[in-house]
Amino acid sequence: MYLLEGVIQPYPWGGYEYIPRLLGRPTGEGRPAAEYWLGAHAGGPSTLRLSPTATTTLPNFIRSNSRRYLGPAVAATFSDLPYLLKVLDVCGMLSIQVHPTREGAREGFARENAMGIPLDAPHRNYRDENHKPEVMVALSEFWLLHGFRQDIQGSLSVVPEFAGLCPVYEKGGLEALYRHIMECPPETVDAYLEPLARRLVPLYGQGLLEKSGADFWAARVLAASAPGFQGLDRGVFSIYLFNIVHLQAGQAIFQGAGVPHAYLEGQNVELMSNSDNVLRAGLTPKHIDIPELMKHTVFRPVVPDVMNGLSDQALTRYPCPVADFSIDHLSLAEGEVYVPSVSGPEIWLQCQGTVEWEGLRPLQTRMGQAVFLSPGEPCQLRARQAASLFRAYVP
Repeated sequence: MYLLEGVIQPYPWGGYEYIPRLLGRPTGEGRPAAEYWLGAHAGGPSTLRLSPTATTTLPNFIRSNSRRYLGPAVAATFSDLPYLLKVLDVCGMLSIQVHPTREGAREGFARENAMGIPLDAPHRNYRDENHKPEVMVALSEFWLLHGFRQDIQGSLSVVPEFAGLCPVYEKGGLEALYRHIMECPPETVDAYLEPLARRLVPLYGQGLLEKSGADFWAARVLAASAPGFQGLDRGVFSIYLFNIVHLQAGQAIFQGAGVPHAYLEGQNVELMSNSDNVLRAGLTPKHIDIPELMKHTVFRPVVPDVMNGLSDQALTRYPCPVADFSIDHLSLAEGEVYVPSVSGPEIWLQCQGTVEWEGLRPLQTRMGQAVFLSPGEPCQLRARQAASLFRAYVP
């Protein structure tokens, strides 16, 4: 077992205090701390502490003996660590996005390579060959958009400014409606959204809109728009078409390929396949590729499957329908002991308390620290103070 140090990503939608406080670092340094990455992704590889004076990157450590540090089965199937663990502090809305299937990612990655698009180019869609299903466990009250609503007609009909969209949906269905709002010219977007902004923004400013309704989140976007409400973000339409999901701490949701979604507010632990492939639909200044987005979006209404977890004494499991990863939450009272069975590469992130790790390389960890465990490594956790930890692993 080894201490693992991740990488903070300073995306502009992130907060300034939550992640630094979790990690025991100074706050107020002037840069947002949006995400904390723990894994082997090239966009932010973690550092493994081999000894008090020696470190290496997690990718280099794994490559030095992949069968040993991943286990034969994981090494044969994935060849590298197949997941990426994150902590997110969402203070501004994230982009509305869709993730491709593994097959779609391979095809898109090869196509953009053949076109000579650099991997770090801002207009690139595919930065690797992997799919990006993901699960998130809320650390606080959390709001997100997830999948298309069941009652699209009803959602449109209560917004007087969207009267012109109802015939589009009635004639062509969900895909035709979404293509229309994604492809219509900017002046058409403004024609729909400017009157909506003039109606909603004053109500938002007076605190008269409920967070459970689409009007609140649409007004939050529109209130931050340029004066005069011109050049408005077409992502606002999606807020009315997607499910608004409200999670409490400890609840989770899984998001597979093709399901459109966006995080709105709160903190979470997120676990995903080791990928950074994102196709965006709005609420972002980043690259938007509408044809590619439409090709990979699943145009089917969904009922959000909110998971409360499967609890067995101290351990709560959040099963995911993929082979790449799964996540558990361990809650230990002071003095309590837990003995994990480590059959593959695991990353443990501690969110509370003090824990002693007894094994070949004994450790003591505190809030914000992480540990990498190799397959078959014997170990035992003992809580010196009440402790909370998340375990990422290959099922």
